[in-house]
Amino acid sequence: MLLDSEMLIETRVFAGKLKDKALLYRSSSGGAFIAISNVFLNQGNAVVCAIYNYDTYQTEFNLVLSNKHRDCARGSKYMQSKPGKVFKEAVTWLKNNPEKKLLFLGMGCQAEGFRKYAEVVGIRNRVWVVDIICHGSPSPKLWKDYAKMLEIKNGGKLSELSFKDKRKGWKSPTAKAVINEKEVSLKDYVTVFYSRCALRPSCHECPFAAIERKTDITIGDFWHIEDKLPDFYDEMGISLLLIHTKKGLELFDTFKEDMECCESNTTDCWQENLEQPTPVSEKRAEFWNDYQQKGIDYIMKKYGTVSLKTRLKYKFLEIMCVWKEGKK
Repeated sequence: MLLDSEMLIETRVFAGKLKDKALLYRSSSGGAFIAISNVFLNQGNAVVCAIYNYDTYQTEFNLVLSNKHRDCARGSKYMQSKPGKVFKEAVTWLKNNPEKKLLFLGMGCQAEGFRKYAEVVGIRNRVWVVDIICHGSPSPKLWKDYAKMLEIKNGGKLSELSFKDKRKGWKSPTAKAVINEKEVSLKDYVTVFYSRCALRPSCHECPFAAIERKTDITIGDFWHIEDKLPDFYDEMGISLLLIHTKKGLELFDTFKEDMECCESNTTDCWQENLEQPTPVSEKRAEFWNDYQQKGIDYIMKKYGTVSLKTRLKYKFLEIMCVWKEGKK
């Protein structure tokens, strides 16, 4: 069995979007997860990925064997995923199905953990590991308290969840939940997430915030593609694919027929979390003190509100983007 050090190649960079426009609309970016996982599920293989559990208020890793089950994992989750016993479940499934293969998809730390585990137990040759570009994971307790607060305020159980609804396009996603068939905004939680106040301390020292990785493929949003590859831009989203191994390149050759793809480079695809971890917020200590002393409702009002100055700035940028599109 080849070790990962023998499979590594110079990272290849691609932009990609699903040819199926309906599937593209329902994906967070360009639909790379759907295209890659289809290769495995359509051949009777397995996928390990994170799915939100509405009963436990947690995103939990599942061993997935059908497209319907996989579709529950579609979409970005602005919370930490719980691995549980899925590593052992994946190995057991592979041992019970010696002719089958498996795809693991998770954040950099989770994917690296599974990659090493697969190598130790001798199944790396039957496993493809894909990781996701990550801003960082907030406290699971924060989300649980927030979700329960929403349910109390709206008198019902949360039944749908989307952090990147594309009704306004890929670059202006809508974060929303559904309670009692009524849409509820998650804007304040998303604002806190991007404020950097609530991320785990280890996320600020993440060793996987780099272009070169030992996973087979890294996926995420191809931000600023409208400037770098304007002819390939799509308002419904573009995926970034970084291919690190020979296995990853072979896998890419099997799913690229379902996507429109364009080769790029490591300069044009640059984004902060491909170079360094998300920096610590200067308000982090104050945030956690407020949370512990005054609770979830207080911190969402204090830290989850965007200032008028910032709102005007984003509105100006939105108008400029529309103007640029009209000039083309």
